Amino acid sequence: MSIVSIVWSSGKAHASIHQVHEQILSLVADKSEVHTWMLMGREAGRDPGCGQTLHWRLSAKALKGRGVWKLSQWWLQRRLAREIERVNPKALLLDGIGVARLIIPVVSRLNPGIQVVVVFHGQSRIRRSDPRLFSAIAAHRLKLVAVSGALAESLGAKLGRTVAATRTAMNPNAFKQALLPRDEARMRLGVDSASIVLGAVGRLVEEKGFLPMLDVLSELSRTRTDIHLVLVGDGEQRPELESRIRCLGLERLVTLAGHRHDAAQLYQAFDVMLIPSRSEGLGLVLQEAVLAHVPVVASDLPVFVEQLGLSGIYVSPYDVPGWVAAIEHVLDSDRRSFADEQDRRLAPEDAWEQFCNGYAELLTDDSNPVRASENCENGKAF
Repeated sequence: MSIVSIVWSSGKAHASIHQVHEQILSLVADKSEVHTWMLMGREAGRDPGCGQTLHWRLSAKALKGRGVWKLSQWWLQRRLAREIERVNPKALLLDGIGVARLIIPVVSRLNPGIQVVVVFHGQSRIRRSDPRLFSAIAAHRLKLVAVSGALAESLGAKLGRTVAATRTAMNPNAFKQALLPRDEARMRLGVDSASIVLGAVGRLVEEKGFLPMLDVLSELSRTRTDIHLVLVGDGEQRPELESRIRCLGLERLVTLAGHRHDAAQLYQAFDVMLIPSRSEGLGLVLQEAVLAHVPVVASDLPVFVEQLGLSGIYVSPYDVPGWVAAIEHVLDSDRRSFADEQDRRLAPEDAWEQFCNGYAELLTDDSNPVRASENCENGKAF
């Protein structure tokens, strides 16, 4: 079955979106039939691992088509139409509302047999015109999917139509096999093997909520001299974080590890995983930490409660004393028991099977079924 995955941009800032699309594309038996189009950016980012990748290298202004750029978008859509006709895919996998606004008007005029699956990875600004946009394609050809139940419910209310919830999941066996042992992971991060390490992974942007964690660390360090915080990721907030670290005198207690291609292998360097996000569509780092058997303390977002239920430890993103108390509680308790309970609640093997079967059903047409069982059997790697 031929399929084209169209994402907004290449580059490390979009790595989690690429990861989700790669997992979906892995269900296609013939990898030569897989195409990935990056509309913006020149960075290679993650290696898709299968199929062909095309970088369109477009500008944000051209993609959004506002003002004087409206005419150029018309020419761009003609180019996209010609390329879609050349590839002649059975299905298009679109990255959220931005890509849908560009591509759906093109597809509505092409082969009526093309299936369109729009995957929402996070909260989106919905325009008044968006419900009409989706009405341009017959209902049996269009499927809207969110990466979590909480996100599906929110978007469904905004769009006034059904958004299916197919929670993204990790391949548990493949992920665990790639993990580095604790000492090696700490060596790569340059962290003392005797320290108590709090870990956080994600882009250094305001919505990830990392800045208040420096105040949390400052409070914890008053009684725990062996505490250390590692932030893995990069982004526009890095200078502000560095300034706050200096202001609090935490230079020796914080490692800003930057963006790392091996980030998914390093979780066992952490004693506790912190996820203080203020907004998330899913939060793959939660699943990665649970698979690495690291206890998680997360913000009280519905999407995290959806995944961990009563096994989770939740704190408001802005509640510094609450984070201090929650971390102290985990550190003074049996951390293995916390991790075991969170693993049972997340049920990674079951979640992976449901993910495979859910997208196999979404991408299947009568003549070209996706054989999810072959790709997901026993949690085998892609």
